[in-house]
Amino acid sequence: MVDFINKAHIKAGIPTGSYFCIVLFADDSQYPHGVTTPQDLKENDVVLIDTGCRLEGYLSDITRTYVYGTPTEAHIKIWNLEKAAQKAAFDAAQLGATCGSVDDAARKVIAAGGLSADYELPGLPHRVGHGTGLDIHEHPYLVRGSTTVLQEGMVVSNEPMLCIPGQFGIRHEDHFYMTAEGPKWFTTPMHSIDNPFGIGID
Repeated sequence: MVDFINKAHIKAGIPTGSYFCIVLFADDSQYPHGVTTPQDLKENDVVLIDTGCRLEGYLSDITRTYVYGTPTEAHIKIWNLEKAAQKAAFDAAQLGATCGSVDDAARKVIAAGGLSADYELPGLPHRVGHGTGLDIHEHPYLVRGSTTVLQEGMVVSNEPMLCIPGQFGIRHEDHFYMTAEGPKWFTTPMHSIDNPFGIGID
């Protein structure tokens, strides 16, 4: 699948292909940065794909999470909670807000969904997002306690990944940029677990 994604980048006009690519199945998806020994895909597994490329010196970074087959009730619950946490972070990311307050907004939703509001598991074990530009990870960081103020022109990821130990992880990662009117998405967030691309939805 990594080779397929690399070729897809090339077909889309990126001569160098993928800058990086992580593909995780089943319980491997609970590890934010992947595993050393991947497993084979099985029916009804969670599939997490984190990839990006370089274009004109700048880097992209996106993560999508699907279920190969029929999602369980647990898959659906955590998938939807992840989507709600991502939206809460986006809504909180207004000009003049601190990066820490954006992280707080996502964690409030996660806590309301019954997971840890801290860095414990099950829950969100890392920051909500990071800046992206000439480096794949750069300032500003959407992380607890950050007093950095969001300003026009900043570009950050929004990815409050939920990790369920021994089971699976769900991460929706999209980037937004700050405009004079507030945050704007670079990519359209996933629609639903059964229709991730919102096909047929106006």
